Amino acid sequence: MTTEHAERQLTDESVMPVSPRPLTVKAYGITDRGKVRTTNEDQFLIAELTKSMRVWQTSLPEPKVQVGEQRAHLFLVADGMGGHRAGERASALAVVAIEQFTLNTFQWFFGSNDAAAQKILAQFQSALGQADARILEEATEHPELSGMGTTVTMAYHLGAQLCVVHVGDSRAYMFREGELHRLTEDHTVTADMVRSGTLRPDEVAGHRLRHVITNVVGGQQLGVRVEARALEVHAGDRLLLCSDGLTEMVTNEAIAATLDAEPEPEAAATKLLAQANDGGAPDNITLLIVRFDPAESDATSRDAR
Repeated sequence: MTTEHAERQLTDESVMPVSPRPLTVKAYGITDRGKVRTTNEDQFLIAELTKSMRVWQTSLPEPKVQVGEQRAHLFLVADGMGGHRAGERASALAVVAIEQFTLNTFQWFFGSNDAAAQKILAQFQSALGQADARILEEATEHPELSGMGTTVTMAYHLGAQLCVVHVGDSRAYMFREGELHRLTEDHTVTADMVRSGTLRPDEVAGHRLRHVITNVVGGQQLGVRVEARALEVHAGDRLLLCSDGLTEMVTNEAIAATLDAEPEPEAAATKLLAQANDGGAPDNITLLIVRFDPAESDATSRDAR
């Protein structure tokens, strides 16, 4: 697999709306402190959202808690920074803030269409703004944590729609039909230089500023720029969210080859983690892999045809 095909941006044509089909989700996440760091400042989250009803009293012989058929899913990776365990605190605060937003504020009972996706993206952009404020508030109360911050790369799935929001230099990828597509941009000094044409992509790896992040949740001042996009997800797609502890050690070609060889999320994640550690792993490593499969009834009807 060539470099050209190992990392490609999904074009507008490749994410044109299609007739939504029910999908099932299988996901696995893993985090590791690596070979050099003594602590792990990364966090991840895999969660399912459901509609539920708690029955207080009824004359019917039915369960006290009933759960609806519709399912949504939330996937998140956060890579904290700040030193003296401040990074660990920042990434944890961000995850908790997003969890609380999702439970108490987020209106997720939308249809799976473009208009609904834009509403969802706006809500999660607001959620990251709230997480940003929460981290700054904590740093104000505890000056030893001043400057702490975190990346956040998050995906929300409902029906055939995937909404991705992102801050920092963790990444989201989609593996589709044997090709690895990058869904997010790095918010770093060197990435900005590449985009402006002042630095070639092949010069990034050795550049002294390659780890300097320009946009974080938290940090020195209030305010965060949230990258957001929505796309259709297809049966057979696999989503990868990861911290830069993986992408600094494992090439896009190796990531694509592993996803191609290992269809099971747990097996693929375990293999990618081992590859990062084998490369020396100077940073924490976190990744989660999501596989989207056709619902059983959909697969059965297709096989019958």
